[in-house]
Amino acid sequence: MTYNNKKKWLSAPYTLWSAIFIIVPLCMIFYYGLTDKTGAFTLDNIIAITTVGHAKALRLSILLSLACTLVCFLLAYPLAMILANRKGNKHQFIILVFILPMWMNFLLRTLAWQTLLEKNGVINNVLTFLGMPNIKIINTPAAIVLGMVYNFLPFMVLPLYNALSKIDENVINAARDLGAGSVYTFIRIILPLSVPGIISGITMVFVPALTTFVISSLLGGSKLLLIGDVIEQEFTRASNWHLGSGLSIVLMVFILFNMVLSAVFDKDGEGSML
Repeated sequence: MTYNNKKKWLSAPYTLWSAIFIIVPLCMIFYYGLTDKTGAFTLDNIIAITTVGHAKALRLSILLSLACTLVCFLLAYPLAMILANRKGNKHQFIILVFILPMWMNFLLRTLAWQTLLEKNGVINNVLTFLGMPNIKIINTPAAIVLGMVYNFLPFMVLPLYNALSKIDENVINAARDLGAGSVYTFIRIILPLSVPGIISGITMVFVPALTTFVISSLLGGSKLLLIGDVIEQEFTRASNWHLGSGLSIVLMVFILFNMVLSAVFDKDGEGSML
């Protein structure tokens, strides 16, 4: 058996996995999304995104996802630069601190924030004990963004750290030897070289933030419906798989757009998490 044939056999389990859990579900989504209850072809399920309720949910989802992505970027970039400049094993411990919450169940992490932010939660109890006014953040867009940032921040930190750590220090030192200041070096050298990590981080944060429904359901109190909540309700409560699939196809457009951006600006995979 040749080496190439061995590689094909080794990839067989992954191919089978992809077919069962990726290709088949996608085919089902497109089938239900492009048909009605009688099985006839229709675009009504996709056009339904233009209705007032669905358009409002999509618009709110995009705004909150952009806010989450921006906050994650502003928090992650300085941290990634600090980690990339550290020597020894200290940076590995800090990275581990960020990865540890990802080992916990996503639902439990969100429930923890609900306990912290609710009216009689931990934070308000502490503020009351200190004689300070309580905060009313639960069931607001701010609470949803906070939950998103907490859950998705590691997905921004790791690609940025990976991209920044690959920048050759000699390039930076050469710029400084030629008289470039810290600000100029950052703008002309560090920032452009970290673009693959930025694009990868934006993609990995924006996509799950746009499609989430657990965070908005728990921290928004079901008062603020995102497009993910609408799709989840169509599948589980209304049992309308056709409409839910049609709205899911609309979200796939945003996901594909992010994938194209990532492919264009990160051709060599320099901004990956590994």
